[in-house]
Amino acid sequence: MERSKIIAIITGAISIILAIAYLIIVQILDYRDMKPAPISQINQPPAIVATVWQGQVHHLS
Repeated sequence: MERSKIIAIITGAISIILAIAYLIIVQILDYRDMKPAPISQINQPPAIVATVWQGQVHHLS
């Protein structure tokens, strides 16, 4: 076989392996049934936004 044919066969095999791996990964991720991401258990205080407008301070919650 010529060198170019060997390289074509090797790259084709790599492409098929990558495609199969991709399909397996997609199936594993899809197995979760689109469950939402877990919500953090850390209780964070609410953010307070303050703006200064014409010398007065306005608090926005």
